[in-house]
Amino acid sequence: MPRLSTFYVCQSCGAQSRQYLGRCPGCGGWNTLIEQAAPAADGRRRRQGPPAGEGTGEATGRGKPRRSQPIHAVGERPLQRLASGFVELDRVLGGGLVPGSLVLVGGDPGIGKSTLLLQSAQVMAQSCSVLYVSAEESAQQVKLRWRRLGSPGGGESINLQLLAETDLELVLQELEALRPAVAIIDSIQALHDAELSSAPGSVAQVRDCAAALQRLAKRQDTALLLVGHVTKEGMLAGPKVLEHLVDAVLTFEGDRFASHRLLRAVKNRFGATAELGVFEMRDRGLAEVSNPSELFLGSDGPTAGTATIVACEGTRPLLVELQSLVSSTSYASPRRTATGIGINRLHQILAVLEKHLGLPLSRFDCYLAVAGGLDVEEPAADLGVAAAVVTSFRDLTLPAGTVLVGELGLGGQLRPVGQLELRLQEAARLGFRRAVVPRGSGLGESAAELGLELLEAGTVAEALVAALGVDPAADPATHPEVD
Repeated sequence: MPRLSTFYVCQSCGAQSRQYLGRCPGCGGWNTLIEQAAPAADGRRRRQGPPAGEGTGEATGRGKPRRSQPIHAVGERPLQRLASGFVELDRVLGGGLVPGSLVLVGGDPGIGKSTLLLQSAQVMAQSCSVLYVSAEESAQQVKLRWRRLGSPGGGESINLQLLAETDLELVLQELEALRPAVAIIDSIQALHDAELSSAPGSVAQVRDCAAALQRLAKRQDTALLLVGHVTKEGMLAGPKVLEHLVDAVLTFEGDRFASHRLLRAVKNRFGATAELGVFEMRDRGLAEVSNPSELFLGSDGPTAGTATIVACEGTRPLLVELQSLVSSTSYASPRRTATGIGINRLHQILAVLEKHLGLPLSRFDCYLAVAGGLDVEEPAADLGVAAAVVTSFRDLTLPAGTVLVGELGLGGQLRPVGQLELRLQEAARLGFRRAVVPRGSGLGESAAELGLELLEAGTVAEALVAALGVDPAADPATHPEVD
């Protein structure tokens, strides 16, 4: 196949060059020239319009070609999703894979992206044809992992096809010949288009390879799963247009030295983007966690500096334990460290507690962590953070079976949060009997039916008194002396 001519376009000013230059000759920007394939000759003729002398459609008496239609006249077809083999993965996708869709799965090296997709391919191959394209590993390496993970049901389905190839043209030919229901490309950064002179993984290669795969997947209704690399900053490698091109972007994250993994949807055209899937890495691959709250709750009883909240990830409520340590500082400026909670959010809560409870927290170090390594971004955790900090500062302990939910305002008031009834149901299911919530929730009868004692409060001071049974701001003798 003859190589197409290419040229380089500056992403800042649009200047073009026939060869790569480190600095754009137009605007002077460094490393802004990106390789692009030159359009074919017939493509140029189509864009130039009809040949001279033929005129337009009106001049020849022919009607204009009409390709649009009223939106109500567009035909509908039922959306038949494909089960991925993992309930957690289906939850994040919005119910399963959509035929003809592109899903980009990114994550750190060694986090388990290939393991997740290979296990999913094993299960899907029991009901449909699946093609696994390994562009980074040999067929023997993939076979070893497949043996280690085990075949579902003890059988070996011929519906799971394996292709170890990096040439985009050969991959497209295999997809057209096999026409699988599901195809997995591991990874998109390792594919190489021979028509481009740049190296695999470059911006031009990733963009053109993904676009070619998208056209084929849409044409033959193949659900396409792409594995994507991430940079040192944690962003998906390649051009930003890659994330715009696909239908869903999933991130597989977690601590490599911990057993659990979290699957999140950053973008999803066929479902919500706030769903969370929880997995556990075991010796035979990934296993779904049916009750993820167990991962984020402490096994011991309540201690000073701990509080339990209910965080909502999409439609899934998770009970999470917050841990705080407040100690005397040995520095001119106290240390503030937060793991799983935004540091600016912690600073704001500490300022509210000092202003409205009179606690001299500005002269103490404060450390805050979310048990299990979960990142909690929603403001419903504010009341739990405040309770954990105050109990550590006062050396108090929250009564067992108490959960706290509420957003903390700058004036010390508690603001309502969403999906409160769903949160209380999850707390009651796990054995909690007391819930401190913002006033005006209107869930008194529902909480009574669940067996929960609902403690409503309008301010953070009222909430802490209701939860602890004592006023933490009225007994200064219980906190360490401050010089």
